[in-house]
Amino acid sequence: MVLLRPLAVLCVLVAAALAVPAQEKRVHHQAHLSDHVHDDAHGFEYDHEAFLGKEEAKTFDQLTPEESKERLAKIVGRIDTDKDGYITHTELHYWIKHRQRRYIEENVNKHWKDYDKNQDDKIAWEEYKNTTYGYYLGEEFDDVEDKDTYKAMLTRDQRRFKNADRDGDGIATREEFTAFLHPEEFDYMKDVVVQETVEDIDKNGDGKIDLNEYIGDMYTAEPGENEPEWVQTERKQFSDFRDTNKDGYLDASEVAHWILPGEVDHADNEAKHLIHETDTDKDEKITKKEILANWNMFVGSQATNYGEDLTKRHDEL
Repeated sequence: MVLLRPLAVLCVLVAAALAVPAQEKRVHHQAHLSDHVHDDAHGFEYDHEAFLGKEEAKTFDQLTPEESKERLAKIVGRIDTDKDGYITHTELHYWIKHRQRRYIEENVNKHWKDYDKNQDDKIAWEEYKNTTYGYYLGEEFDDVEDKDTYKAMLTRDQRRFKNADRDGDGIATREEFTAFLHPEEFDYMKDVVVQETVEDIDKNGDGKIDLNEYIGDMYTAEPGENEPEWVQTERKQFSDFRDTNKDGYLDASEVAHWILPGEVDHADNEAKHLIHETDTDKDEKITKKEILANWNMFVGSQATNYGEDLTKRHDEL
């Protein structure tokens, strides 16, 4: 039997360990909305990637202005979830967050059918459990060499599933299942992320992280090897900054401040920016008409891609 998610998680953790310094692997930073500088005076590339996502923004750059505006009009209808004819800050903020999570959602959708066995477009805990652990829950479970590992993974998955399942019906919608697989992306799953991190690093099981456990999670000395300077720096980070109450341990609250640093919500700022720039009647919400009047701020086209400044000429197109 293929262990679908646990093996995938191991691959992600290995990739993450290779991609970032050891001392950063536990920290969940918000991704930038765009690689471009946010400077509307020199172009709207940042806004395009924030509003559409990087890949979709490239697609729009190949369209004519007319095609871009036509597609934008359809997008506006999707953003207006309550269909009242207005785009509020809440709706635009959600849309931008959704676009930035698209790579995660695509990954979830790719594997959705593996778990949704009855094809009801939901995944019950029993479906997930049987697909992932079914073989090991049978009579042969005790013969598995690393049975304790799988039992611990099952317990952890069940707890995480219950937390992701906001209405407590034992069945996950796509949104809830995404929160289950990627809890670091959802505010209501932050406590689970912290709890799992403590469990990973806390080797003596006292529910806290001491200095040796903290360093041991990121560095293992080879015989005769001098401790690198960055490890010495991390020791100082632990005592001077991480351990805020100076008791020699990191509790859940201190771990949360470490791995989930309070950062600017870029999607929130971008939603406010787009509304401020296009809300001509200053009612703090925008209509399709207002958006299309400033369409080139939201999406690109062949014209903007070739460097034409359409900011002052949008009414001509």
